[in-house]
Amino acid sequence: GLGPRLQDLLADGPLDVSMHDGFEFWLEPEAASDPTVQASLERANAAVYPTVRLSAAPAAYWCQVPEKAHVRWVLPDDEDAALDALARLGAAGTLPLGDNTRFAGMFRAHGRLVPVWDLPEDVPAGEWEDPVTQFAKRYAEALADPTPLDAAGRRARQGLLGRQLTLR
Repeated sequence: GLGPRLQDLLADGPLDVSMHDGFEFWLEPEAASDPTVQASLERANAAVYPTVRLSAAPAAYWCQVPEKAHVRWVLPDDEDAALDALARLGAAGTLPLGDNTRFAGMFRAHGRLVPVWDLPEDVPAGEWEDPVTQFAKRYAEALADPTPLDAAGRRARQGLLGRQLTLR
């Protein structure tokens, strides 16, 4: 149809993400006074999981869900290279973020891998900055390794692929 093409609207460069605590930003100011809209807004806001952007890595977020918390990190790297780096870390036993954490798996969204870690629910978001920083260093080293995966790395890669979900 008529109008600009998507590729003409999108610019290369960093994505500036705005975080909101609820859906109030979505409404025109006059709509907020409508009782039906207000009730819908309250229901929508009650379903939001608290999320905090971590400064330790670009596009890393802590999220509080019922009975646990997560760190989710949208990796900016080529999918195959990122998967190999995660496999190297998995084979080395350095995939968790720290004590009482577990690599839960990953999902794919728009060609990007998003690893997810399960965390204790009682540790606040700010306490994960250092563990994510340390993991980001391990990940960068694994990503820079040009050697082919060894047998343990290939097994770890297959295990990661088996736990991967694709979001569309």
